[in-house]
Amino acid sequence: MNERIEVFVYASDSVSLLGTAGQLRAHAGIMVVDDAELADVAVVVVDRVDAEAVRVIRAAQRQGRARVVVVANELDANSLLDAVEAGACGFLRRCETRPETLVTCVERAVAGDGTVPPDLLGRLLDQVGMAQRQVLAPRGLSFSNLTKREIEVLRLLADGHNTAEVARELIYSERTVKNVLADVTRRLSLRNRTHAVAYALRQGLI
Repeated sequence: MNERIEVFVYASDSVSLLGTAGQLRAHAGIMVVDDAELADVAVVVVDRVDAEAVRVIRAAQRQGRARVVVVANELDANSLLDAVEAGACGFLRRCETRPETLVTCVERAVAGDGTVPPDLLGRLLDQVGMAQRQVLAPRGLSFSNLTKREIEVLRLLADGHNTAEVARELIYSERTVKNVLADVTRRLSLRNRTHAVAYALRQGLI
């Protein structure tokens, strides 16, 4: 990277604060800053993801553009979900954290990627799948911001069908198909149906 990553460190005790900041300062590509509003990444070091840790994560999100990495002594599936909901994108267990793993996690965070301990990744995906099946799907929703009906319409358009053919295939009226497309393009700020199909393809939805 051409510029150094600016990192703000929060820790629940001074020893952890000094140790974590020292590890990061030793890396030429990172600059530790004292103001969360200036940071690209906020590293939150805690014993566990409790209510106070969640408050800190949310505060770091509100104060600036920082993406949040959590380093915790105790990290399980439930606390991982709490931290994800608060806005964190990277997770490390303290006992598994080395200077190089911390730096890699910070670099991934600033690039828009996430880091999750392998033993918790499967549980996180299970929770995501459960939310889709039990909460979103019964309401005709998905994580993609598109409903099942919208995805079906876009998939058929991508296969080359016109509006009338899509309507016949899905047993809708042509007006319904047109309304679906109008809703999608307006909600996602897309230009037209071609742009909507391209969006769905890029997102891997169809």
